[in-house]
Amino acid sequence: MRFRLCESCGQQNMIYRNFHNLKLSGLGLGMMRLPVVNGDDNIIDEPKAAEIIDYAYRHGINYYDTAWGYHNGNSELIAGKYLSKYPRESFCLASKFPGYDNSNMPKIKEIFEKQLKKCQTPYFDFYLIHNVYEGNIDDYLNPDFGILDYLLEQKEKGRIRHLGFSAHGSTEVIKRFLAAYGEHMEFCQLQVNYMDWHFQEAQQKVEIARHAGIPVWIMEPLRGGKLAKSSNEMEAELKAMRPDESIPGWAFRFLQSIPGVTMVLSGMSSLEQLKDNIETWQTDAPLSPEEFDTIVKLADEEVRRGGLPCTACHYCTSHCPQKLPIPELLALYNEHIITGGGFLAPMTVASMPKEQQPSSCIGCRSCEQVCPQQIEISNAMHEFSSILGL
Repeated sequence: MRFRLCESCGQQNMIYRNFHNLKLSGLGLGMMRLPVVNGDDNIIDEPKAAEIIDYAYRHGINYYDTAWGYHNGNSELIAGKYLSKYPRESFCLASKFPGYDNSNMPKIKEIFEKQLKKCQTPYFDFYLIHNVYEGNIDDYLNPDFGILDYLLEQKEKGRIRHLGFSAHGSTEVIKRFLAAYGEHMEFCQLQVNYMDWHFQEAQQKVEIARHAGIPVWIMEPLRGGKLAKSSNEMEAELKAMRPDESIPGWAFRFLQSIPGVTMVLSGMSSLEQLKDNIETWQTDAPLSPEEFDTIVKLADEEVRRGGLPCTACHYCTSHCPQKLPIPELLALYNEHIITGGGFLAPMTVASMPKEQQPSSCIGCRSCEQVCPQQIEISNAMHEFSSILGL
């Protein structure tokens, strides 16, 4: 299949990356954060969403990423309704199998067929095994569900052009998944940005993909919009190096600097965001090694200031009568607090055995007696439990 770019769109101003016989726009439209009505994520503002999709298409974006669960299932409907007006071979459409909900594992055929109908398409250019993490890796790899076999069968039939996966799990989970299914995976979608380069081990995850010979798709380049702004101190230091670069632009330039990154997805919920990001992606301006190291250092400092100073020395675990994985829980606590919430920490904690969750802390403070950082661990466990509703 030869990919055909729309002659009427402004592709000459967009950066493109090669993938097999395709030229993919460096920036893809993520459809998880479309504009909504009155703050209700279930109700997409269709006129505004249609305007965003049309502007993206006419200005060179040819990759559109949706999923079964986005906007409570309505994202795929919007993708089908408003992308179907364009020639099918002029854009790439991606969707995903919703294995984040383990009850979906036996429903691969039923869900896939519904997705094709919702998206009004005979095939997906890209299809992903979605959100591989600690809570579903066993089911994904369970041959009884036949997930991989079914998807490979659809690929053989031409209903999937390229098969990959997305992951929010640990490096060990990603390694395990690749050890089992890696020979069939053509790309992987990872959460990578300068805040998560060390904080969420994004650097190691990118290296794992590179070692496996798999190109990387990026999700959360701006961490849900949180990296669209920065502290005054950080902004001043960045402006001193690149006076004309916007703060969101720094996040994208960071990703342009990483070998192996093919696609950067951004969920743009307004036309203004879309226009700004398209302007950034008209130029390829990767960071110098000095700039790269500086922005990572600044991000690490922001994380340290915002979270508990755990160094994962594990002194605490040897003194915990409940045998809690305290460093791991504190890392998840920091993730949740520093980034202002989100799904990652609740999802990961929910996948842990009940006896390893923060609610199992009995408040004995034995851990605190040996903590070199003098962290009030029991208070953190209690607060974390309350935040998560445990």
